[in-house]
Amino acid sequence: MRNFFGIFFSRYILAGLVAWTAAQLIKTLLTLFMTKKFDSSRLLGSGGMPSSHSAMSVALMTTIGLRVGFDSAVFAVAMAFACVVMYDAAGVRRSTGKNAATLNQILDMLSGEGYMSDEERLKELVGHTPLQVVAGALLGILIGYLFGTVSIQA
Repeated sequence: MRNFFGIFFSRYILAGLVAWTAAQLIKTLLTLFMTKKFDSSRLLGSGGMPSSHSAMSVALMTTIGLRVGFDSAVFAVAMAFACVVMYDAAGVRRSTGKNAATLNQILDMLSGEGYMSDEERLKELVGHTPLQVVAGALLGILIGYLFGTVSIQA
C-alpha cells in the first residue's frame, strides 16, 4: 500500500498536474483580463490559451526525458502520447468545436435567437488553435525542466 500512495508524490505525475493547473490558471486570468469578468468555468474547462492538455503531456514527456533519458523507451512512449494529445487538440477537437458552433447557429435560426438554454447548446470551446497548443507545449517544457532537474527531497 505504501507504493500506491507514493504515486501522489511522483515527480512525473506532479509535473503533469502542476503544468495542467498552471495552464488552467493562466487561461482563467487571461479570460478575466480580456473580458473584465471572472469565469469560473475556465478553471476546469477545455479550450483556450494555453492548452492545458499540451502542457500536461509535454511536462510529463520532458521530465521523463531529463530523468530517464531521451533515448529510453519510456520517453518514446511519452513523446508519442504528447504528439497524439497535441494533434487531437488542434485537429479533431477543434473541428468538433467548429461543428458545434455551426449547429448552434442553425438551431438559433430555426428556433429564434436565444430560444435554447445554455444547457441545451452544444459546447463550442473544446479545441485549440495551433498557437494555443504551442503555448501549452512551451509551458510544459518549462515545468518539465523544473521537475526534471530540481532535486526533490521527501
